[in-house]
Amino acid sequence: MAAVEIKVPSAGESVTEGILSRWLKPDGSQIKSGEPLFEVETDKASTEVPAPADGVLKISVPEGETVEVGATVGTIDPSGTPTEAPKPKAAKEPEAPKAAAEPAKAEAAPSPAPSSGGNGPMAGSPSPSARRLAEEEKVDLASVEGSGRGGRITKGDVIGAVESRGSAPAAAEPSAPAPSAAPRTGRQTRQRLPLIRQKIAQRLVQAQQTAAILTTFNEADMSAVMALRGKYKDAYKEKHGVNLGFMSFFVKATVEALKAFPAVNAQIDGTEIVYNNYYDIGVAVSTERGLMVPVIRDCDTLSFAGIEQTIAGFGKKARENKISVDDLQGGTFTITNGGVFGSLLSTPILNPPQSGILGMHSIQKRPVAVGDQVVIRPMMYLALSYDHRIIDGREAVSFLVRIKECIENPERMMLEI
Repeated sequence: MAAVEIKVPSAGESVTEGILSRWLKPDGSQIKSGEPLFEVETDKASTEVPAPADGVLKISVPEGETVEVGATVGTIDPSGTPTEAPKPKAAKEPEAPKAAAEPAKAEAAPSPAPSSGGNGPMAGSPSPSARRLAEEEKVDLASVEGSGRGGRITKGDVIGAVESRGSAPAAAEPSAPAPSAAPRTGRQTRQRLPLIRQKIAQRLVQAQQTAAILTTFNEADMSAVMALRGKYKDAYKEKHGVNLGFMSFFVKATVEALKAFPAVNAQIDGTEIVYNNYYDIGVAVSTERGLMVPVIRDCDTLSFAGIEQTIAGFGKKARENKISVDDLQGGTFTITNGGVFGSLLSTPILNPPQSGILGMHSIQKRPVAVGDQVVIRPMMYLALSYDHRIIDGREAVSFLVRIKECIENPERMMLEI
């Protein structure tokens, strides 16, 4: 049978090229149809490409190369014979000096205590950025213990290994005297800026240069939402299979506010204002590869459970590096929650061409006046950044007040009053 070509698939209508960030299988290995074969990194997302057939892999494009959509990066030979990966320094060449050195190294290997064993790097694979940095700095990933989710080796773990290597005693050469100090490693490490981070940078600068961005603030008493979640969280999870989080309340509150103030859900297109009569809310997700904003479609038609299930699905995709371009496209408004990282207050930047973005923050107990009493309540600062070209200050402030009212009286959202 003829070899099957491995092509770069389309990753969306606006995506024409990407970077082959890494091969997930070695050259010459036996491949099964459908198993992940390589990763393509575009300016929107990173995608795992499955094998198109069973057979033996022949790689023709190395990692790190820019590839166009439809380009052939290798082949799979259904009738091929797999080849084993080359083994490091096998004793097939009986050179006298190496023959004496290799056994000594082999005998010395068991002496250090097995500090990481199988619980470090074996618990999870390295991230693409960690793998590239390890290759550049000649770091053995088998000796690095991962600190990421599930034991995954992160870029920070590799940097730590490089720094510790610089401060550890160097291995003595046979002819060299005992070293008194280790050679210094470089004070800087250069790495290609991933396409997705390049795109993020371009969009953030574009937003600052083209929109008249203002931010208005308010605060919400989270007591009612927290009491509601505490009362029903067990029954809710048992029925719907997901936790009742804060985000579903804010998505619902945002939809109510957007209905009341449609300019915040609009965008500028040249000399026209485009009013969106649907509510696709982007929820910012921080991933190892940078900020991504997957979009929850038609939020006005979803229940609280539907919103939470969609968010949980995006979280799983983000952890597995499987968020697709379709997940990220569109969106009429964005919500970002810096509170999960401990942010007390911020001024979020617009996500073009949208005209508004809501910032959530940490919940902190603070003294507030309720009637004529000073009481301690769990409070959250809210921030709305908006495009002043299309949204007036009165609309922006009123929009944020409406969200505050919905959060402080969640029954109104549930009863739609």
